[in-house]
Amino acid sequence: MIDHTGVSVSDIVRSKKFYAEALAPLGYALIMEFEFGAGFGVPPKPDFWIGAGKPNDPRVHVAFRADSRKLVDQFYRAAIAAGGRDNGPPGLRPDYHPNYYGAFVLDPDGHNIEAVCHAPA
Repeated sequence: MIDHTGVSVSDIVRSKKFYAEALAPLGYALIMEFEFGAGFGVPPKPDFWIGAGKPNDPRVHVAFRADSRKLVDQFYRAAIAAGGRDNGPPGLRPDYHPNYYGAFVLDPDGHNIEAVCHAPA
């Protein structure tokens, strides 16, 4: 079981804003802040961290579980509105499995951020 994970970002202020807005539809919030880092999660515990530094190379892929396809759609719209770049719009990915419904965006540093629902429609 993974307790927490994170990525390095080039601009902590910009990335904090992006993740706060992009992850809000999934129930995530900014829970902890430090000068050079921030922790997001479903309260009360952060499980996804960003830290100021040189962005990971190669860029990282992080997938967040969504309880419904509607939440995947909301994540995608929020992430794009927050400055993310499309890396695969919401939809079924039957190559993964028949009910795999995901959406992919690139964060401000090019990390591939996904929301995925595994439940049938």
